[in-house]
Amino acid sequence: MSDSALITCLWFDTEAEEAATFYTGIFKDAHLGRIYRHTEAGPGPAGSVMLVEFELNGQKFSALNGGPQHEFSEAVSIVVPCADQAEVDYYWDSLLAGGGRENVCGWLSDKYGLRWQIVPAAFFGMVADADPQRAARVMQAMLGMSKFDIAGLERAYAGA
Repeated sequence: MSDSALITCLWFDTEAEEAATFYTGIFKDAHLGRIYRHTEAGPGPAGSVMLVEFELNGQKFSALNGGPQHEFSEAVSIVVPCADQAEVDYYWDSLLAGGGRENVCGWLSDKYGLRWQIVPAAFFGMVADADPQRAARVMQAMLGMSKFDIAGLERAYAGA
């Protein structure tokens, strides 16, 4: 990690390598990077995974095995802008696999507790529309959704 790009560090109990492998298996533009292991100096057992570098769609992450002290919360999430319903469905289903939990308005928690927002890119333009009624209808439709339904948003946008 020698360059000056920002890196998001995700704190896990002991699942850093497993989680990084899970995430890089979902995103098409992804790869695992270097794996750092504890030495005899600790603080973990020598040879055990301390940190895993990985990248998703050009965003750099590190996964740290830091212990059970800290858990993910709704205060931080990763937004995945999606081109179409097939992409929304793919990321939604993939990130829920193995024990994730659905939430409302395009949010979910994966099996590690990390929060994700799976959002169609078109949504942002709809809610920023200069016509406040259009934007309000889309917002109201979104509030009734768990996973985004682009056709439903488009009907709300059109006033249908």
